[in-house]
Amino acid sequence: MSTQGLTSDEPTILYDDWYINEPIGDKDDPAAHVILDCDPTIPYTLYHACMAPVSLAILLVLSLLVKRKKLYKGCWDGAPGLLSPARFLEEDGSKGVAVAVFGILFSSLCVLVLDNDPLPFISKSSTQNREYWKIMALLYYPAFYYPLIACATARHQTGYFLGCLLSWCHCVVHLWQKVDCPQSPKIYRYYSLLSYLPIILCLVVLSLWYPTQLVKSLRQKERTADEQVPGSDYYKDYLKNILVKRAPERSISQAQPSILSRLQAYLRSYIYTPQEGFRIPLKLVLSLAMALIAVYQVALLLLAAFIPNIQIVRAGMTKEVTALLVEFGIVPSENPERMPGDKELATLKHYIWSLEVCFVSSLVISCLLTFGMLMKSLVKHRTNLRRLYRGAVRDVFYRPRKLQPSQQALVCWMGFAAFQAAFACLGLLLQHVVFFICTVGFTFLVAIPLQSGSNVHLFKIVENMWPFWLTLVVAVIAQNLLARYCFLERGPPPKELTNRRALYMATFLLFPINVLVGVLAGAWRAAVSALYNTVHFCRLDVSLLSHGVEAFDPGYRTYCYYLKTEVSQSHPVMKAFCVLLLQLHGPQGPAGLQPRDVEEGVKLMPPKQPASKASRGKQHHARWGLAYTLLNNPSLRPYRKGVLSGTTANGMQAGPAKTP
Repeated sequence: MSTQGLTSDEPTILYDDWYINEPIGDKDDPAAHVILDCDPTIPYTLYHACMAPVSLAILLVLSLLVKRKKLYKGCWDGAPGLLSPARFLEEDGSKGVAVAVFGILFSSLCVLVLDNDPLPFISKSSTQNREYWKIMALLYYPAFYYPLIACATARHQTGYFLGCLLSWCHCVVHLWQKVDCPQSPKIYRYYSLLSYLPIILCLVVLSLWYPTQLVKSLRQKERTADEQVPGSDYYKDYLKNILVKRAPERSISQAQPSILSRLQAYLRSYIYTPQEGFRIPLKLVLSLAMALIAVYQVALLLLAAFIPNIQIVRAGMTKEVTALLVEFGIVPSENPERMPGDKELATLKHYIWSLEVCFVSSLVISCLLTFGMLMKSLVKHRTNLRRLYRGAVRDVFYRPRKLQPSQQALVCWMGFAAFQAAFACLGLLLQHVVFFICTVGFTFLVAIPLQSGSNVHLFKIVENMWPFWLTLVVAVIAQNLLARYCFLERGPPPKELTNRRALYMATFLLFPINVLVGVLAGAWRAAVSALYNTVHFCRLDVSLLSHGVEAFDPGYRTYCYYLKTEVSQSHPVMKAFCVLLLQLHGPQGPAGLQPRDVEEGVKLMPPKQPASKASRGKQHHARWGLAYTLLNNPSLRPYRKGVLSGTTANGMQAGPAKTP
């Protein structure tokens, strides 16, 4: 640096003094953007150490005060017991709470899979013991969040009040922690915040639902017998819907529907619309919600793991790396003998940007397809359940099945929602890999060569093989024309073969060309089969194997057993039958009967009581409805003959048959 113009009185500026007042580190230095570990004001260890005993105390209070004294006085002779997490086989109207709690649990499990400390009480665990702590966490988190859903199933003011306190504590602590530490160094600075978003949303839902139910319970002090039986209104509405008189269907015109109407019908089959008199069971709602959360978590992980890193790679590209890629012919250059310039560097960055676009596009397509398949499966679930409710077993299964619970059916029923979430994760990963490879191939083999005019190797191969492709096309067209005009008789159907000698000659002469056509057809078959199985992998209601070996498909087998258990145990007509039995002699039901008798299905025959003449007509009408539901209930048919053969009309066992 020149020192002209400086007097002797002025201080000498040294090189080391230039940046003495500048901030340390370059703004483009990656080290300046490193996110350090953040310790929230309320640590996770303290949060779990305080909330775990509180949750256990709430569960004990509910068991002692609610279950023993209010709900089930005869259960275990009045001894307390754990409350049920949810009535999975009943329509009790609290599906939102179950979905929220299951969403919190599943999202917590998704977060701990990538966490270095799976258990909050054990920090800085070694790599050897980390897998053991993850197994312990799989048992700890369900027990930790159990009171959140048990407070709702209590159906008591105490339960709603304790649920308010518990949900508010969870929600406030999670919000405080994320506001205190919005960034984390794990994978991406905002990955922890975004991965906890489903947990926070579900906690907000619970924090609003419990106060609402508490206010309703305080206002509504007396409840009728219909309201005490979970889902009694739905069962009656379902029965009324199937007994209503249907208008005769109009004759369908023979004209074929237009392409637009067929397209609308096809798109409508992927949109679930509620139908009058039917509700989706709780297990199906849970499976759909967990699958959507799984898709969100997997898509977020893929984006956070790939996009920031590929952007760092694109920003760090230099001319030296470009020169190396030019030597291998990956990046085209006009003068490969000398050092590449800015044009080659811009081309390389454009290639990396194209990879980023392909990754995001394939992920968006995979998410949309997975969501569409889940909606389509929900429509199929409703169709299958309605068919099984009316006893059309052969319309759902390809071989006759008995709608009875079994050991395998119960195991599959318990794991159905978990299987759906797992299959949705794997299906999204498979779809993303396949679509990413396809989009990258199309971009770098077709789109970029057409745009830049370089690296047109694929077009050169296709151009050199044009006689081969022309021969195949001409052979296929010739065979179709010969089959239409030479080998079939002209006239009204049925048509017969003609010119058989020419048919035999054409078959022999075109055999070598048909072999090549068969190779292309086989490649197309493999591609279509792989694409179909990849797209439908997340659907459990569709078997990816043929009918003979569909039992080897674990997803479809689980779905079939789930349907058997669901239909045999929660048939709406059967539940309506039990509700009508409870209400035969008045709105309060017969003496000594409780709503729990609806589940048991025993002790439902009321004792004989004198009835007035005015109420006999209503009794006869109700008994006729009971008889109808009993005769048309597919879930009771397997047991009807065996039970009736050994009983009398009043429910007492008949004596031994007298021999003549």
